[in-house]
Amino acid sequence: MTAPRPAGNATGPMTASAPPRDVDASVTALFEMPAELAIDTSIARRVIAEFIRGQLRQAGFKKTVVGLSGGIDSAVVAYLVAEAIGAERLLAVLMPYRTSSPASRSDAETVVARLGCASEVVDISLMVDAFFANDPDASSLRRGNFMARQRMAVLYDRSVTWSGLVVGTSNKTESLIGYTTLFGDSACAFNPIGDLYKSQIRQMAEALGVPEAIIRKAPSADLWPGQTDEAEADISYPLLDRLLFWRVDKRRSVDEVVAMGLERTLVERVDRMIASSEFKRQVPPIAKLGPRTAGVDYLYPRRRPGSARG
Repeated sequence: MTAPRPAGNATGPMTASAPPRDVDASVTALFEMPAELAIDTSIARRVIAEFIRGQLRQAGFKKTVVGLSGGIDSAVVAYLVAEAIGAERLLAVLMPYRTSSPASRSDAETVVARLGCASEVVDISLMVDAFFANDPDASSLRRGNFMARQRMAVLYDRSVTWSGLVVGTSNKTESLIGYTTLFGDSACAFNPIGDLYKSQIRQMAEALGVPEAIIRKAPSADLWPGQTDEAEADISYPLLDRLLFWRVDKRRSVDEVVAMGLERTLVERVDRMIASSEFKRQVPPIAKLGPRTAGVDYLYPRRRPGSARG
């Protein structure tokens, strides 16, 4: 691993079915954007900036830690944090594994250079390989989950040395279909992009000035060579986002969404993904025995009297 690099001056598909014919999808020069998902990025940026500042105030922290993968989600979060509190209060941690794409590290380093934030590289290869040394036939799922949790362990360790809160980088699409690892990539102190669909993340990335190479490339957790999110889920993000928007945000029935032109089998499959991953979106339940139970009827804001630091 390398020591943190001090902050410097900033420098600067595969689809399950074709998009329905009645969809008025706007296509930018960089990506496909379902029209109904388009947002006012200037307003979203103001809301998120205040959210980030508010979360830090409430918890009594001034700095943040972000795991920078080279993908679009973590890049957008890094840009949003820098915009909200300044790049000098952000530590970007790059955590490659030996099979990680070299392009991922290169893209992450480009973000660091453009923002001028502090950064550190922590190679997780020895940590992961040591764990599976006596279990060489471990599945890709087990290895991927362990890598995600190992990376989060590194981030929370660096939250101590940097004295900063770990910022989440999971988007709304991933959360709704359960494409996250509990106590891995889904763990964080707060998440500024958790209510943005992947398509909206792309729109935000373009508005923020995220490098074009990051916006254009196929989203991937980079868990093994050639892995991409859309191939693994067998559906494109624009189509999935549109389906989720109408089913979740707009509360449309299966029949209503099918009438819009989406395939019933696809809608029902995504519904099952949402339902079967509900436990991932909930705080772990506590068996209530006493008169006041944390998270049930013992409730306080994140910043309460006596919680000030330093």
